[in-house]
Amino acid sequence: MSFKPANNIQDLQYFGEFGGVNPSISDSSTYTFLSAKTMFDTFEGNADGCYLYSRHSSPSNLYLGEALAAMEGTETANVSASGMGAITPVLMQLCGASDHIISSRTIYGGTYAFLKNFMPRFDIKTSFVDITKLDAVEAAITKTTKVIFCESVSNPLLEVADIKGLADIAKRHNLKLVVDNTFSPLSISPAILGADIVIHSLTKFINGSSDTVGGVVCGTQEFINNLRNVNDGASMLLGSTMDSMRAASILKNLRTLHIRMQQHSKNGLFLANKFEADGLKTVYPGLKSHPSHDLFKSMMNIQYGFGGMLTIDVGSSEKANQLMELMQNRNLGYLAVSLGFYKTLFSAPGSSTSSEIPEDEQKEMGLSDGLIRFSIGLDADIERTYQMMRQCMEELNILNTKKEISKSL
Repeated sequence: MSFKPANNIQDLQYFGEFGGVNPSISDSSTYTFLSAKTMFDTFEGNADGCYLYSRHSSPSNLYLGEALAAMEGTETANVSASGMGAITPVLMQLCGASDHIISSRTIYGGTYAFLKNFMPRFDIKTSFVDITKLDAVEAAITKTTKVIFCESVSNPLLEVADIKGLADIAKRHNLKLVVDNTFSPLSISPAILGADIVIHSLTKFINGSSDTVGGVVCGTQEFINNLRNVNDGASMLLGSTMDSMRAASILKNLRTLHIRMQQHSKNGLFLANKFEADGLKTVYPGLKSHPSHDLFKSMMNIQYGFGGMLTIDVGSSEKANQLMELMQNRNLGYLAVSLGFYKTLFSAPGSSTSSEIPEDEQKEMGLSDGLIRFSIGLDADIERTYQMMRQCMEELNILNTKKEISKSL
């Protein structure tokens, strides 16, 4: 029987304190005890169901973590105040001085900056490789390597990681495979494919309303306990705690994720097919032209599609900026970073979400000046959206320009 992530979320039942259909929000930073002994036991981690201080945990955060663990098929999860607040403690928990990390070369700019610029302060080095080449990943392993890090679908180039293949390599060499699954919730289930730890920025598709920042680490009970340890747990001591109000809000939005992802994917595939037919250089995992199309199909939970992220290359940063401004003026979306909103969001990654990556490295990985990253929205009439986008491109001569570029290649 195939994995059913949305069913796992739906099967969780929470009632509020007074019988509410949503669980009560624990709006407290600290908790009282009927005895001093219980406080001591709770601090030592020996009092199940008791709460001490909300940086440690809260009922609202535990409800959300349980739902996200059910979605990813892991034993448990720990929520955090941001996606980076999930990624950074995981890597610091797994690595110490003189250790080594292998990372995909195309990842979110903040993660890249953390690995490239911040971790060397602790004598932790990172090798950035083409994650789609398993032989290159294995060749980069050294005696001090502890972690392979990748994104299921990379930001912003939409390269697809062979999670089963990477998991096999990790197990052979006694490494941990950490997968950021932000771009493909429900569509891909990395833990089921062999990943040890799965991370999300909850800010994006999972919350879906661009009003909250959050993150989550999904993994084994042992690893999450280590992260939360009051003496040496990176999540506990670095203090990236999610607010209970935000946790409750995300949990409510999580219940509709399966419906939203189906629509994001449906609209993304429609636009990708149209853009490619128009002669635009289009990258989308659902296109047969995508080099990892078959790989994605082999990993996916098919009912949720190929996701809502696509890119087109319009040839220059000037054309990209003109097109994005015109589309925003026509109310086709917003010129904004982030993703997973009900409205389409578009940005030029080279000067925004990937700006931490030096220009020469951007060029080496294929991140061009004219690349536009789209997070496709929940438009009810995607045909109308396409026609209006096409009109914008025609006004700017982008379609003709692309055809001329194609002929010259």
